Amino acid sequence: MDLSEGPEYERFRGEVRAFLDRHWQPDRAADDDYVAKFRRDAVAAGLLYRGVPESYGGSGQAPDPLRAQVVREEFGRVRAPLEVGGVGTALLVPTLLQWGTPAQREQFVPRTVTGELRWCQGYSEPDAGSDLEGLRTTAVVDGGEWVINGQKVWTSNSMRADWMFLLARTEPDQPRRAGLSYLLLAMHQPGVEVRPLRQLTGSSEFSEVFLTDARTPVGLLVGERGQGWAVSRTTLAAERSTLAAPETSAALFASLVKLTRRRERNGRPAIDDPGVRSRLVELHGWIEAQRCSALIQASPGARSEGPQRLALLNKLLHTEIARRVSEIALDVLGPAGLLDPRATTRPGDERWLNQFFGSLGVAIAGGTSNIQRNIIAERGLGLPRDAQGAQP
Repeated sequence: MDLSEGPEYERFRGEVRAFLDRHWQPDRAADDDYVAKFRRDAVAAGLLYRGVPESYGGSGQAPDPLRAQVVREEFGRVRAPLEVGGVGTALLVPTLLQWGTPAQREQFVPRTVTGELRWCQGYSEPDAGSDLEGLRTTAVVDGGEWVINGQKVWTSNSMRADWMFLLARTEPDQPRRAGLSYLLLAMHQPGVEVRPLRQLTGSSEFSEVFLTDARTPVGLLVGERGQGWAVSRTTLAAERSTLAAPETSAALFASLVKLTRRRERNGRPAIDDPGVRSRLVELHGWIEAQRCSALIQASPGARSEGPQRLALLNKLLHTEIARRVSEIALDVLGPAGLLDPRATTRPGDERWLNQFFGSLGVAIAGGTSNIQRNIIAERGLGLPRDAQGAQP
């Protein structure tokens, strides 16, 4: 199989590089106003927010996975900023573009892509994490509003969020997923309490969110009532795609190689150790497999069945790579890898400990690894659903 990009995409790569040469100055990366202007210029050039219509603040480009891949690679090469980070841009915007009403898109998409609105995701609950169908948060209509009661947990960045997109049970007489609806909720209101959760690393990126008679207009139901499960699958697909970008794995590997060059083992750089080199070569094979898989999936000439099956593997493959990178890094660091990054104002290699804990979190985010394996078995390989998982 020929995985070369071809003349059209090579020309496009040259155009992207020329744009970056003209517009991006790495020494101004900390200047918020400069970065904002750079993003506006990139949108005008059709490079960022490619899937977002121009009327909502995007560049309105036709879907083209290979062009999107080129943009990610070239921006990453010079460390230029891509889209504004966060679940709002990465997860909610694609969901609203597919399922939202024109009024919802107009209200939320433009201000989300600029970073003016910050979002958090209200999915997991104390008794409904991997088994999302079993969530207990309820929403009932009272006049022109939904009244929401329940508890969400592991809610990333909810302390700083302006809005939450969440699943709630609106049809109590319907079984499991059939009774869920997808709602948008303002965070700054009575009835919304955020309690940060202290993590093993000492940070508090996640929170519990308690909803007590919290209210949101009936017009902020995304999709049809009781259709929340179908809507949420769009969000989860976007999340898995975000987590599984080959560029992320390649950047992690590059950092690991740098670490093995500057840390010593038996008086020599660790990369000279045969055991370390063997593990790096094996890991590089995984990363090349991920890169080639992404190219196959993006190839316009690829058969549809193959890329669809490969796509089911993306998130699980990145999870495995992140775990292996972290394990090798901590092995190379030895006892130094167990130092608390908070013990210094300018942490160095100690940050690999946070990377290790983060790799454990990736195995949960966007659906646990075991859930991913079930999806691969059932949807990719056509195996029957296990009896326990098939229970209503």
